[in-house]
Amino acid sequence: MTALPQLGEGDVLRLLGPAGAADALADVLLAGLDPEACPQRTSVAVPGGELLLMPAATGAYAGVKIAGVAPGNAARGLPRITGSYLLLDGSSLRPLALLDGAALTALRTPAVSALALRYLAPAGRPLRLVLFGSGPQAYGHLEAVLAVRPLAEVLVVARNPFGAGKLADHARTLGVPARTGTAADVAGADLIVCCTTAREPLFDGRLVPAGATVVAVGSHEPDARETDTALVRRAAVYVESRAAALREAGDLLVPEAEGAIGPGHITGTLADLVTGRVRPPQPGSCPQLFKSVGMAWEDLAVAVAVYAAAGENSAT
Repeated sequence: MTALPQLGEGDVLRLLGPAGAADALADVLLAGLDPEACPQRTSVAVPGGELLLMPAATGAYAGVKIAGVAPGNAARGLPRITGSYLLLDGSSLRPLALLDGAALTALRTPAVSALALRYLAPAGRPLRLVLFGSGPQAYGHLEAVLAVRPLAEVLVVARNPFGAGKLADHARTLGVPARTGTAADVAGADLIVCCTTAREPLFDGRLVPAGATVVAVGSHEPDARETDTALVRRAAVYVESRAAALREAGDLLVPEAEGAIGPGHITGTLADLVTGRVRPPQPGSCPQLFKSVGMAWEDLAVAVAVYAAAGENSAT
C-alpha cells in the first residue's frame, strides 16, 4: 500500500505564497463555485477548546479540515490553531494527501483578505497600514497585503508590547517603515487589518477615514467582534458568503441585534467582487469593511493549489 503523501508546515508555506493562493481562490469563483451553497462548519466544544470540521467538494477534488482551537496553548508555548487537512479525489474519494492544517489556515486566511483587497484597497499610492495583532495571522496578513499593495508605513497594535515590537521589526526587514502604535492611529489609516482573538471592538469606528478599507478576520462567533457598530453602520460591507456571515460574524450580528443595521446591510460578497457583479462605491464615499469568517471551500481551493505545486516540484 502506497504511503499517503504528507505536506508539512514548511512544504505548504514553501510551495505557495499569498498571491498564488489568492489566484487559486479567484479561479474557483470565476469557474462558478457558489460559496452560499457550501457546507456549514461544524463546531464541537471539547475540554481543550473547540474542534472544527470543515468539508468541501468540487468536481475534481474533495477535502476536509479538522482544526483545533486551543486557547490554553499560548501558555504552553504551542500554537492556538492545530489540525490536519485530508485532500481526496473528487470522484473516487480516494485520499491524495495530508496537509498541515494550521499552515493551510495560516496561508488561506491572508489569501482571502488579499483577494478582497485587490478590489477594495485604495490604489495608486503607498498605503498606511494599521495592523492589529502580533500572532501568525498578523505576520501572514502583512505579507499578503504587501503582495497586493505598496505600503508607506505599518503601525502594529497589540496587547503584547514585545510581540508588537517584534512584528514591527519584521516589517522593517521587508523594507517597510514600521513602529508600534495605538488604536487611535486608525484615524490616519488607509488600511486597517484586524487579526486578533478579541471579543470586543478594538477601536472607535467613528475615527476611520471615509476612504479607508478595514479587514476583520479574527472571529467566527456570533457574539465576538473586532469592529464596532459605528463602523459597520457607516461602511460598505463585503463578506465571503451572506449565509455564513449571518450565522457566524459577530461584527455584523451584534449591530443587527442592536437594531443598528438590517440583514440587507451587506453590500456584496467576494464572488460578487471577483466576477464584477458588484463594484465598490466611489473612493472616499465611505469606509469599506471586509469581514471574513473562514470557509471550507477556501481551504479546498488552496489545498489543491499546494498539492498541484508539490506535484510540479517533484516532476522537475
